[in-house]
Amino acid sequence: MGTTRMRMDLAYDGTDFLGWAVQPGQRTVQGEVEHWTTTVLRLDRPVGLVCAGRTDAGVHARAQVAHVDLPTGTDPATLLRRLRRVLPGDVAVLGLREAPPGFHARFSALWRRYVYRLVDGDRVGDPLQRGHVAEIRREIDVDRFNQAAATLLGLHDFAPFCRRRAGATTIRTLQDVEARRVCAGPLGSRVEVTVRADAFCHSMVRSLVGALTAVATGQRDPGWLAAVAASGRRHYQVQVMPARGLTLEEVRYPPDDELASRAEEARSVRGPVAVDDEDVEGEE
Repeated sequence: MGTTRMRMDLAYDGTDFLGWAVQPGQRTVQGEVEHWTTTVLRLDRPVGLVCAGRTDAGVHARAQVAHVDLPTGTDPATLLRRLRRVLPGDVAVLGLREAPPGFHARFSALWRRYVYRLVDGDRVGDPLQRGHVAEIRREIDVDRFNQAAATLLGLHDFAPFCRRRAGATTIRTLQDVEARRVCAGPLGSRVEVTVRADAFCHSMVRSLVGALTAVATGQRDPGWLAAVAASGRRHYQVQVMPARGLTLEEVRYPPDDELASRAEEARSVRGPVAVDDEDVEGEE
């Protein structure tokens, strides 16, 4: 029997998951969705989901994208309805449809956008959002944060902000990093940091936010950041921020007729074993 590639759009609360990728004996997003898809379709072997960005333990997603190759003739509307009945409440399939030719959830993506949320200074965090916002005691100077962030934009080797893995490149194009202070209701304001790039290596988003927060709170100066960025290796002074503040918000793809060429381009640049996004260490 042949197979047909389906695009699956997902959202999940990462609090009780040990990340995206399947790990023996552990509860993961991929494991849950693969299990229930296989069960609902009564298949004799597990399906294999490939996602746009494999989030680490505790990281959330509002707009994860995955693909899965299912037996030809599978009705996506019926499968979507059944999955919504059986999946646990902290993961949801938002959409399921046949993918365009050449679609690859990971390699066809043009960019990923994450948002990191913080409550700073003596502000009180919303207890209803405690699993989605990190807290720091020092006050963040948003202007200082953004001035420092501008120096990191563009194509660079982000090894100082990544957990390197053998065979994986740490060269990325950082397209946008911006902090803004937003109103969070009666409990006060918080800072939201948007980070967008063609792809991310393991812990890159949380490390970038950690380094820029150190500058924005006055703990470090811009010269320190420049020295770290130029060091060419993982830097021991860069703090990796807590996972709970991070959410994958958006993945963007090119027009359908450019999906295959984009996937081929990404493979040639990053390689088939490159580590994507907030990856679970030791995977792929």
